Amino acid sequence: MAKNSGKTLYQCDICEKSFTRKARLTIHIRIHTGEKPYHCDICGRHFSRTDDLIIHKRVHTGEKPYGCEICGQAFTRRDSLTEHWRIHTGEKPYQCDMCTKSFSKRSNLADHKRIHTGEKPFQCDFCGRSFNQSNQLTKHKRVHTGEKPYPCDICDKSFSRNDELTAHKHVHTGEKPYQCDICGKSFSQSTAVTVHKRVHTKEKAYH
Repeated sequence: MAKNSGKTLYQCDICEKSFTRKARLTIHIRIHTGEKPYHCDICGRHFSRTDDLIIHKRVHTGEKPYGCEICGQAFTRRDSLTEHWRIHTGEKPYQCDMCTKSFSKRSNLADHKRIHTGEKPFQCDFCGRSFNQSNQLTKHKRVHTGEKPYPCDICDKSFSRNDELTAHKHVHTGEKPYQCDICGKSFSQSTAVTVHKRVHTKEKAYH
């Protein structure tokens, strides 16, 4: 216990971080000890803080008390609503100190920074390939498992990635959103534009 400007401080004897309340020190020490005394009586998962348990239980109950007043989307956590709100405001408070890019979420900034550092902490346990984002690893693993969680609601085809499903649906709708910037011809698939453009590059080669 120490004093700073007349206030009593409770100091962690492991990392020397100080707190003005003893209860906060008790919670903090669990980071070092790994103690998780609060358990979910539905799934058995354990937590170090009561408020984390309360938030977790909403996964089971479906309760989402924090609603966006613009679009109505609801969330289980207040900080999730705060992050969502930035979609509407355009606020991007997390700036990369290596380039000029900014992000609305701290986690997106952390993912982005790995582009600069080259760090790839997410490794495939099937083939050993590494990725700088966890969602990239999730998508990659479907190559090994054959999982296709995105089914077409018009036909019986399924896809491993959502963007593949979106591209496939253009076959049904007739939509052709990908346009050649040389001749203006439109296609339903972005890959088809790439293949088509070779017609123009070959033409130029013969002139």
